[in-house]
Amino acid sequence: MALRIFLLGILAVLAPACRRNPAVQSRPPNIVVIFCDDLGYGDVGCFGSPIPTPHIDQLAREGMRFTQFYAAQAVCSASRAALLTGCYPGRIGIQGALGPGSPVGLHRDESTIAQVLKTRGYATAIQGKWHLGDAPEFLPTRHGFDEWFGLPYSNDMWPNHPTNKKYPPLPLYDGERVVELMPDQSQLTRRYTEKATSFIRRHADRPFFLYLAHNMPHVPIFPSKDFAGRTGLGPYADVVAELDWSVGEVLRTLRENHLDRDTLVVFTSDNGPWSVYGNHAGSTGGLRGTKGTSFEGGVRVPAVAWWPGQIAPGSVCREVAGTIDLLPSVAAIAGASLPPDRAIDGGDLGPLLRGVPGARSPREAQFIYWISHLDAVRSGRWKLHFPHPFLSIVQAGKDGTPGTTTTHQTGLALYDLEADPAESLDVAALNPDVVGRLSALGERMRSELGDSSPIRSGSQLRPVGKSSP
Repeated sequence: MALRIFLLGILAVLAPACRRNPAVQSRPPNIVVIFCDDLGYGDVGCFGSPIPTPHIDQLAREGMRFTQFYAAQAVCSASRAALLTGCYPGRIGIQGALGPGSPVGLHRDESTIAQVLKTRGYATAIQGKWHLGDAPEFLPTRHGFDEWFGLPYSNDMWPNHPTNKKYPPLPLYDGERVVELMPDQSQLTRRYTEKATSFIRRHADRPFFLYLAHNMPHVPIFPSKDFAGRTGLGPYADVVAELDWSVGEVLRTLRENHLDRDTLVVFTSDNGPWSVYGNHAGSTGGLRGTKGTSFEGGVRVPAVAWWPGQIAPGSVCREVAGTIDLLPSVAAIAGASLPPDRAIDGGDLGPLLRGVPGARSPREAQFIYWISHLDAVRSGRWKLHFPHPFLSIVQAGKDGTPGTTTTHQTGLALYDLEADPAESLDVAALNPDVVGRLSALGERMRSELGDSSPIRSGSQLRPVGKSSP
């Protein structure tokens, strides 16, 4: 009897540790993706911002900071399509930012992270912004998510828009049902966070995928009364501080449920800041360009990965990576199979996350389209821009009203991003071999995905979803 009591005591001590240790657990790890809207590369403390973001900074201290992490395109719907499917948006027909009543959306045959992980028994939820079509057949619950609470598109697509009053009342969904019209936007970050932490607690005994897709800091910005004025740096900083609080709540909930060592958390943004809104927009951290452009300020985003016991604390990844790599990465981590009948553009970041010596980017290049035009190719330290027009700000706006822009043109230009991250010095004439190599990569991608100028048809395009009449 004494021996039995002793052994039971030992098991009681070891059981929680075994449950938290990924090396001995029987279930695959949880996945949490926290996705901000229009958060700039220079908007969080660990990327040089003066805005206080202690919880995001903690993710970086205890995990990995990515310094060369890319959104697939510098605009909402295209970026989100790429994150969830691991494909460049042009491959699956999602371009730009879909508006209310869009006749197109994510095709029913595309496989999202949620659908891939459900094959391994995951519970799945999105709390926040969807923006991949608002017809019933396009909603997240038709694409692998068990739960959804949030907005179907951007929070500025409402009748209070400063320049477009024709939008319908903004709907808030719970599942496939509209539960509110014109919700109090100052409460969105808090409400999404409460839904997210509730989902974690309710599914602590099984693997889960949580996609926490905040509407903020996309304009119009709304800090809650608890955060308004808190930073002393203005409403935009207050909104970012509240997003940081949300990250802290997710981490606290994971720890309270002994799930921290069983969970990979990825924090990033859908594109760079919408700088035409001036003091209601963020910072590129000195990078050139803005949301809506293919310069670094539009497509390079802050990114942090956290997984205690698996990712070395304080590590920094300087390899090219991006949101299109998340689906193949989490599939590999979860032991799930990728769809065998289609091309996936992303690669597995696992060796980089684990700090494998000599690990490199899983892809030769990052191809940067604006809508259907191939604007640029990034490979290693080099970035080659093909001739294309781009927006430039004439005068920034203020307090929620946009400023004015004009259109400029860039010619063929090569930048060494290690020496010149601001893309200020064209070195194409000094490096004809690099120009030739990256041009060939671009031509190869044009053959697959096409190009709008000159008009080229791609050979590997898949159909976009179309709503029922």
